[in-house]
Amino acid sequence: MRHQLLSFVSALAVIAAIPATAAEIETASQIDAVTVYPDSAMVTRVIRLDLPAGDSTLLAGDFPLTLDPSSLRVEGEGGARLVIGAVEARPPLPQPAANLPQIDKRIEALRDERAALDGAIASATARRRFAERFAEKSPAGLGEKGEARPIGEWRLAFAAVAEEIAAADNVIRDANIKQRDIDREIARLEAERNATPPRKMQVRIDLSADAAAPALLRVTYAVRGARWMPAYDARLGTGGKDRKPSLELIRRAEIVQTTGEDWPDVALSVSTVRIAQGGSAPELRPWIVQYLQPMQRRVPEFSSAPAAGAVVQDQLARRGDNARAKVAEEQQATVEANGFQVMFRIPGRIAVPAGQGAKSFRIVSSTVTPALMAHAVPALTETAFLQATFKHAEDAPLLPGRVSTYRDGIFVGRSPMALASKDEDVRLGFGADDKVKVVRTVVRRNEGTAGLIGSSKIDEREFKTTIRNAHDFPIKVAIEDQIPVSEHEDIQVELLPLTTQPTARDLRDRRGVMEWAFEAKPGETRELKLGWRVRWPKDKSVQYTPQG
Repeated sequence: MRHQLLSFVSALAVIAAIPATAAEIETASQIDAVTVYPDSAMVTRVIRLDLPAGDSTLLAGDFPLTLDPSSLRVEGEGGARLVIGAVEARPPLPQPAANLPQIDKRIEALRDERAALDGAIASATARRRFAERFAEKSPAGLGEKGEARPIGEWRLAFAAVAEEIAAADNVIRDANIKQRDIDREIARLEAERNATPPRKMQVRIDLSADAAAPALLRVTYAVRGARWMPAYDARLGTGGKDRKPSLELIRRAEIVQTTGEDWPDVALSVSTVRIAQGGSAPELRPWIVQYLQPMQRRVPEFSSAPAAGAVVQDQLARRGDNARAKVAEEQQATVEANGFQVMFRIPGRIAVPAGQGAKSFRIVSSTVTPALMAHAVPALTETAFLQATFKHAEDAPLLPGRVSTYRDGIFVGRSPMALASKDEDVRLGFGADDKVKVVRTVVRRNEGTAGLIGSSKIDEREFKTTIRNAHDFPIKVAIEDQIPVSEHEDIQVELLPLTTQPTARDLRDRRGVMEWAFEAKPGETRELKLGWRVRWPKDKSVQYTPQG
């Protein structure tokens, strides 16, 4: 007896030592928030459920295949002490293949049944037409010799015709209804045959709760196939004699996502952080210079990669209202900035479906007082363009993008926006200024030899640029031109003495590019002269090659 009792106690101890299998709980998640980066997105899903006491494993099978498993993170809270264990993402299980032969056989049978109904409809239609023809021709000769018969016999004949037509109509109507049902069933079967079963990623989360209680989990993960691109509206008011110019710069975010999941009713943000760039700078590797081998293998070149209001007012006037039409306002994002990134949070809840093109949001705007000037490059085009320059004063950098420019309310074109950080100068063009006339002429060109015994060749050129301000107010003017640049010791380039002294050389680190900047008074005409000479050995030839 004592031996049996010891065996029973030992068995209980062994059972107690075996860990209980965690209960698996299938649940669904809901997308709550999305932060879009220039090259990806971070999605936050929420899971709400009542957790039992003890260990359990959540199975959420509605995550996209595009998620990055290494970015999967879970946090949350509950009504009891909650411990989050292992988190993993599993690819979907293989889907069983559809029974295509059985589906094809069923579709074939339905089509045969539909064809039989076509025959019934044709037969009933012929029966109806025969009855109609009898009603049209037979009453004149109901008797054996065509004599008129008593009216009662006429009524019996007409009743028989009506009965025949009604019976034929019933057959046709019933056949049409059955064909409609057959068509729907065929369409369903064909859709089932051609459909690709939905494929989702399953996320498993191990949890432990010390008591049964409600819990809220937030699951975040990164996805590719999403990005936002900056776009800008630049609206310039040119001012006048007594008014300073004003420039409103509206920043927009164009969001595109092809992640395979829709983002319905989410809190949406965009960030300037570029996740795809990685966390560290790339490493340089040794760069070896050596003589060419006999096979004349090319040495690779290394370069840095480039990185309707009037109608409303008229209606109000006709009504005699003193009220004015209110201009619609466009919602803007709130800005959160720190030393390394800027986050723009779009107000309200937003829906961004997958694969349906770009969705544009206004995120922020600012108004500055720019410096205006007429900018011309007459060597390329004798057109002056109005240019606005201002200093970027916001913490959020201006990312590269396209700018739609407006001058005094008129759309004048699109231009690129270069990357600009805080306190950097930004230059934007606002179309041709037809009241600043620019004409460039070639005054002289001389090609020949020079030296005591003609030891070298020369190329001399002289140009004159005429600028006239036809505005009734003064305007700053900037003219750009250039001279050749030599990269060989025996090719010499010099300015001729007649050249008007430029205000800047090697403008914005562009070798050989010069600028003449001045203020032109109303009606003023000014001339600029440029002359240069290139000298090289007579036994060689030169060419002028523009550099990218």
